[in-house]
Amino acid sequence: MEIGHAGRYTQENRLLRRALALLESVGPSDSIDWIRTRARILITVAFAEAESGTLAQGLAQLDALRPEVEAVTDEAIRAELLGAIDGNHAGLLLRSGRYEESIPLLDSSISHNERNLELGTDDLPRLINALAASLSNRGLAYLEIGRIEPAFINLNRAITIGQDNDLPMRVAYVHHLLGDLYQRAGDIPEALRYYQLAERDYLELAPFMLPRLRIDQAQALISAGLADEVAKHLDDVLPQMQVERVQQDLAEAELMRATAALMEDNLSLGRKLANSARRRFKRRGSDAWAAVAALIGLRVDVAQAWRGKRIPASLPARASQLADELTSVRLMDEAAIARTLAARLEVRRGNIAEAKSLLGALSRPGPLTPIEQRMLLRLTRAELAAAEGNRRQAFAQARAGLGDLGRARDRMGGLELVSATAIHGQELGDLAVRLVLDGGDSTAEARRMFGWLEQTRAQMYRYEPVSGIDDPQLVELIAEIRNLGYALRQAKLDGRPTTRLRSRYAERQRAAMRLGWHAASRWGKPRPVADFADVLTQLGSGALVSFAVSGGAMLAVVLTEGRVQLVRLGSAAQATENAMRLQADLNAMAPDHLPEPLFNAISTSARKHAAALDAQLMRPLAALTGDLVIVPTRALYAVPWGALDSLRSRPVVVAPSATAWLAASRSPVHSGHTALVRGPGLSAAIGEIDKLAAHYEKATLLAGPDATSFRVLESLDGASLVHIAAHGEHEAENALFSRLELVDGALFAHELARLERPPRQVVLAACELALHRIRPGDEALGFAGALLAGGVGTVVAAASRVGDLPAAAAMDDYHRALAAGSSPAVALAEAVAVDPLRRPFVCLGS
Repeated sequence: MEIGHAGRYTQENRLLRRALALLESVGPSDSIDWIRTRARILITVAFAEAESGTLAQGLAQLDALRPEVEAVTDEAIRAELLGAIDGNHAGLLLRSGRYEESIPLLDSSISHNERNLELGTDDLPRLINALAASLSNRGLAYLEIGRIEPAFINLNRAITIGQDNDLPMRVAYVHHLLGDLYQRAGDIPEALRYYQLAERDYLELAPFMLPRLRIDQAQALISAGLADEVAKHLDDVLPQMQVERVQQDLAEAELMRATAALMEDNLSLGRKLANSARRRFKRRGSDAWAAVAALIGLRVDVAQAWRGKRIPASLPARASQLADELTSVRLMDEAAIARTLAARLEVRRGNIAEAKSLLGALSRPGPLTPIEQRMLLRLTRAELAAAEGNRRQAFAQARAGLGDLGRARDRMGGLELVSATAIHGQELGDLAVRLVLDGGDSTAEARRMFGWLEQTRAQMYRYEPVSGIDDPQLVELIAEIRNLGYALRQAKLDGRPTTRLRSRYAERQRAAMRLGWHAASRWGKPRPVADFADVLTQLGSGALVSFAVSGGAMLAVVLTEGRVQLVRLGSAAQATENAMRLQADLNAMAPDHLPEPLFNAISTSARKHAAALDAQLMRPLAALTGDLVIVPTRALYAVPWGALDSLRSRPVVVAPSATAWLAASRSPVHSGHTALVRGPGLSAAIGEIDKLAAHYEKATLLAGPDATSFRVLESLDGASLVHIAAHGEHEAENALFSRLELVDGALFAHELARLERPPRQVVLAACELALHRIRPGDEALGFAGALLAGGVGTVVAAASRVGDLPAAAAMDDYHRALAAGSSPAVALAEAVAVDPLRRPFVCLGS
């Protein structure tokens, strides 16, 4: 059995055959123990043959055994063994996707086990475990056919039996299945919580179950849009699964990895893995799973064809044929996806009648229909309406789809899940923007564009944050990561080996990230999307510029002086290249003591790219007056706007969306304390926070041994202003582990959710923590982003690296103006204007 749990089924089968030969060498026997032992060996042989060979081989073994067991005269033994045969037969069908066929067998297994309990047994623990197993599997079968209530009843009965009879492995498995149940119900944080419980026990009791768990966790993360996490998640376990050769689990893992590759637009990898998974399923005789793999392969080919000028006629025909195949194995959701893809392809080919016929044959989505399937259907209906010239209906479908997505997002937990969900609505949002642009540049279309941009970008900032999320397990895990980071830093300084520390640090980060996905049942209450009239009122004499990209074009929606207009701004690729080159130049010129010829060459390049951005993005808007709110997109998040000549000395605030800016502008202003923090390892210039204290009558100074993560987090709570001079680093691959380095280790963005009363303003003086990881839908996530999403009104930080001397000088100028009564945007504009390229600070939020 241990060899089988390790996935070495061929070796297990050989040992079982030897055991059977030894047993039969002393039989046949009428002994109850002999009959039981032989039957159990053959049942295990059946499972091993199904896993190492084909499903048909395994089922044949069980079918051959059944008449022998039915001939047993002892009713209790007969019930016990028939229950085991039926339960294992059902288990093989479950693993092959034949869920409905398994339910009558599980009914029979449960009935046999219950009858055996009535009659009495000399092996009560085994019988109770078998009953719990069949109840668990019946719950799984009901779950897979979409019957949530009976699934929940069976799983709860199984977990009660497990807890009452000290069956920890059975409890762990039911936790696993409850994760599957909540995933199907669309409650991803709760699903991940149950998976975490199962993982905790599997690690101790049953490591062989971890690959199966990883696959189901991956499916939940796909639903949440976290394709990158799925890729890392499965890339860690696929090599080991290939060694162990558990064909079903390996094929399912390849299928999930193919889905992640498709979401990340890695079509070649997606096709390779989908084809590999399909071959494995076919070899096992898992026809239903093979059809699911074919669907992923179809989606890859559709994505590839979509980039071309024409859709081959064979592709929609293949999609329709696959839909029929999926229907024949009763995979109705998957069949609906294939038929919807066929309809979408026909729309693209101009076959409107055929597309309408295909869509007309689809049933209405049910309450358990996955969000990605809902969004595909809405997208296809919107494209069909647009092809028919019915813009109103196209917009209605897009609006309904984004509403579906919003309701799914509202159920998410931590910021990672909330921000990642946007990927499911990206194509629908892009379609709406294209339809608006097709309507021209009138005021009405500009207002419509503003509305769509607000509905499709930076939605994680729409939520009123939940204060004081303080999960004890997460707090403990973050503390461990902080200590590991400190130990790692000391080991580097001492020249000691760091490999084991790095490995442990990365593993604990992953664990904290997973725990953070469900530490809060939801991030916060959603706010309504900002109305343009409310934004205009709040702007007063100022202006708001919301940038966007459609196709290859950059555009801006401008709100000012009571009006809204749409301005087209040329090539998006050109703006992106200049933004990235400007950031690279600013990073290169940051060190304080560069040789003068090198500094002059880099600054000349930086001025050139800043001038190009200015000419493309701001000169066409030269008529705008007053304070300016900028909503960036994509690479424009990295632009230090004060470096553009048109904006020199002008107050500019950068916000993720107009909705976020409006909420921050209206948040209550509290008269809290002022705190000034100095982290370790700073130069004398940047570390002079006592000089800044001269600008304030009362300020708390935290430096040296006082600048701990706990004290700094404490100082953030309820403050009016917190200035932090500390080294920091933006983690592009794991944004919520962007960090400030303090005397006892790092303060992570993850920890900001613990604040009961977010500070009004935070200044990050010595690091590049204005940087964000930009996910689809312009979901900007990083240290500054976590502060803003957590309710901080204003964050001042650098958009690129900055030298110690210019940073110190800029902060002195900034605080002098702030203490004199200037607003943050005005104070920063004056401070940056002295040396815009060397002081790349931006004012974020309000």
